[in-house]
Amino acid sequence: MHFRSMVVCVVPHNSRWASDFVMEAKAISASLGKNQIAIHHIGSTAIAGILAKPIIDLLGVVSDLDLFDARSNMIHALGYEAMGSYGIEGRRYFRKSDPTGRRTHHLHIFAEGSTHIERHLAFRDYLRCHEEVATAYSALKAALTDVQSPHQNSYIDGKGPFISAVEKDALNWYRHKRLK
Repeated sequence: MHFRSMVVCVVPHNSRWASDFVMEAKAISASLGKNQIAIHHIGSTAIAGILAKPIIDLLGVVSDLDLFDARSNMIHALGYEAMGSYGIEGRRYFRKSDPTGRRTHHLHIFAEGSTHIERHLAFRDYLRCHEEVATAYSALKAALTDVQSPHQNSYIDGKGPFISAVEKDALNWYRHKRLK
């Protein structure tokens, strides 16, 4: 699969992102109907105080991917472009842009029970509760974009080792926290 490379820009946290998420989540929730279990705000825009690409990431949890697939036209009606699994087995990935072509939202749909749900939520919550790790992540993002025309592929590759290392701690922390 060929992924189009685009220039990456990160910006300081914007408190408006939380309300942008809520508005978009309501629209998505209405389109998913009874199949929808939850919609979460994930990614860096969900973590106060760190740099982020100004794109809202939403994680939708559904009870049945086949039912979702049968109604995916409802997501298209909201302005989303279907991208298939986009490299992650069991995911339905969509992206949305504004009228100028600027990307505004990413929607990741998984069936209930997918390990990817816990992974995303653990990483988000861990960074929310561990300021020193969030600060290090933000600094890495700044360094990766502090070059002339930083591209998506090098940005993602540059974050990979950090995310993998933190994700292990985050999952252990998240699971322990949930058992309390």
